[in-house]
Amino acid sequence: MTTAELVDPAPAAALAALFDNGLPAPRPGEDLPPLWHWVALPRWPVSSELGPDGHPARGTFLPPIDLPRRMFAGGEVLIHRAPKIGETVTRMSIVDSVTEKSGRSGKLVIVVVRTVLSDGSPLVEERQDIIYREAGTPASEAPVQPADLAGAPFRRTKDGWDFATDPTLLMRFSAATANPHRIHYDWPYATRIEGYPSLVVHGPLMSLALAEVLRLDSPDMRVTRLAHRNLAPLFCGQPAQLRTEPRPGGATLTLVGDAGPRTSLEADYHEEGHSHA
Repeated sequence: MTTAELVDPAPAAALAALFDNGLPAPRPGEDLPPLWHWVALPRWPVSSELGPDGHPARGTFLPPIDLPRRMFAGGEVLIHRAPKIGETVTRMSIVDSVTEKSGRSGKLVIVVVRTVLSDGSPLVEERQDIIYREAGTPASEAPVQPADLAGAPFRRTKDGWDFATDPTLLMRFSAATANPHRIHYDWPYATRIEGYPSLVVHGPLMSLALAEVLRLDSPDMRVTRLAHRNLAPLFCGQPAQLRTEPRPGGATLTLVGDAGPRTSLEADYHEEGHSHA
């Protein structure tokens, strides 16, 4: 699938408002921050193509896999040059592989999608790993939905950053990323049909939160590679911390919940105006 697409300033401004962390929204002509292409290049599926979970029915671009649970498992992004707000880029996406496996939770299928953004030469090269699994056991009674709004999701602490979520944050992120997956905003569906204990925080939101810490703490660094991996789900309203461990030429970042690590991010970067050592 190959399309020409505008790096849209509107959803980028929406994400900046959602994060509310003191950093301004990127303006036309400015570089798109790392991983923000997930927001600035939205693809809205037409309503008639949606499946029961809210995602586009399989068998068009993604293969016709008959497993109900879909998860964004991780991937890798290489940034040769950041796309700029307002420019038009070419996006080419292909399904690279489909692998069936059996795990402790039953049958699963791993789909690898590769995407290249270019302006005649590659700007961003990306691999995304998507996992399809069997359904969980539906909950007999849905737990009480968190009622309090969390406010700004980023909160600096002496050890790094806290990250707070609430239903409005998840709904707004779904809208900003053109993501109709019902586990993120439809409480009865998430708990009673797919068997989750609460609304599920988006995998891309957790990875973006970690990448945002790089912008907050290391604004002079130019990111060249990000490898992200979702380790376990984070549920709406659960407390989480964003932790950074610097290393030569980059850093390892982890989103940690009460039950342990939820998402990890390996970042390679160098200071603007300097090449790698």
